[in-house]
Amino acid sequence: MRIDTSNWGSVCYYTGTSALIFSALFTLPIAVAIVYGDWSSALDFTISLCTSIILSIGLIRYGEHKRKSAQGLSWRHGLVVASFTWILLTLISAIPYSLSGHSLSYLDSVFDVMSGFTTTGVFMLQDLDHISQALNFWRHLLTFVGGQGMIVLAISFFVKESGSAYKFYVGEGKDVTLVPNVKGTAQWIWKISLVYLIIGTTLLWAQGMRIGLNPVNSLFHGIYIFMSAWSTGGFAPNYQNVLFYHDFLFETIGLVIFIIGSFNFGLHFALIQGKYKEFRKNIEVVSFFVSSFILSVLAVIYLNNTGMYTRSISLFRRVVYNILSAHTTTGFGSVYAQQFISDWGGLGITVMVVAMLIGGSACSTAGGIKGLRIGIIFKGIYNDIQKLMRGERTMRIAKYHHIQDHVLDDATFRSASSIAIMYIVLFTVGVILTTLSGYSLLESSFEVASVTGNVGLSIGIIQATMPSYLKIFYILAMYLGRLEFISVFVLIGMLFKGVNQWFQRY
Repeated sequence: MRIDTSNWGSVCYYTGTSALIFSALFTLPIAVAIVYGDWSSALDFTISLCTSIILSIGLIRYGEHKRKSAQGLSWRHGLVVASFTWILLTLISAIPYSLSGHSLSYLDSVFDVMSGFTTTGVFMLQDLDHISQALNFWRHLLTFVGGQGMIVLAISFFVKESGSAYKFYVGEGKDVTLVPNVKGTAQWIWKISLVYLIIGTTLLWAQGMRIGLNPVNSLFHGIYIFMSAWSTGGFAPNYQNVLFYHDFLFETIGLVIFIIGSFNFGLHFALIQGKYKEFRKNIEVVSFFVSSFILSVLAVIYLNNTGMYTRSISLFRRVVYNILSAHTTTGFGSVYAQQFISDWGGLGITVMVVAMLIGGSACSTAGGIKGLRIGIIFKGIYNDIQKLMRGERTMRIAKYHHIQDHVLDDATFRSASSIAIMYIVLFTVGVILTTLSGYSLLESSFEVASVTGNVGLSIGIIQATMPSYLKIFYILAMYLGRLEFISVFVLIGMLFKGVNQWFQRY
């Protein structure tokens, strides 16, 4: 790909426009701060808002006149816009974290924002139980927006060129189209999410008041837990996470929300249209329930035999709940971090690692390798075994069902396998780095699987005192895992080519 100023002009223009649309979100925590009379937080977010607007307008003005000479926006540039926008918005959104005084460094702030955007859910904020309502609202809002997609947010408002819009959309790790128009698809994604927001928040709000929270606090807790559950994010307004509520029904409502949130938006749209058989036939749904059942049974049998959890209710709340939280990449934890090491043992932790790496559905709010790819890989292997058993003369076309029937060809199998291999390589590198930092193999595997799969469960390694190089690697792992590698690789390649051409010119 030839890199010239018109290419970068298009990238800067669309990145700046996306950032300008995103800037409007800063007004929400400002409003919360004003309502609570928290003028310090209001000032922090106002500074962040002004910074975001200035940078956005600067990028738009720089790219506006140069993009006119560009020969259209190629696929590569669409991918670069998506990956570059995520970096820019992460750096901007970290400003109120740093100004709040609850973050020990700007790197820690960037870590927390990337964790929110990628719906991972681990954090390094200090004294979480006493941060401002505005900052708490901001971190959960970032999770909610990141789950649906920042580019999806921008497409919903400003993109007119359908070709360019689809390139941005795919660059964010999505590919399903609910309606022929990609802008309409983006708007449907938000409509689905907002309807669930109203229903889920109402249920959590009512249950919060039933367990003793006052109406205002219960409302905020309901909003926060829904945003995290639906976006499979794992953030919670208190350090104890869902353990804070000590209520089975509250946990169950959250469980239902994050399972629904981990499903493909295409599946939601099909059910809205009355295609109820899709739920039974879809390869992702089948893959999710089969793997969830197997992993849950293994963990339940093992932990019951060890005598750690023997009552049915304890096995569900402490074991099955965490398996499903890991599998959907939500990261809500119903046990404390150190209990995974002290209570779960080798097999229990291994089951959690596998669940976190598999992840939820493609084109959902979930992370991980994705059930669609796992289903395709297993179906492809099964088909190859069938070919060997039947002989080469027997022709059989392998198919799988995902919203509609698809032919399982070699290209589809290779694509699924390639992404799965990239996740495994990233996981392996992370485990090596973490182990070299002095942590055990089991601890390292758990923590790296959590950040690679955008889960958010922690075994205690992630904290502000961890080495800076591990923080940087974990940020990169969350970023690569959420955008599913390709758009980030294209951005890196474009940057290297641009720098190389600059050196050759001067």
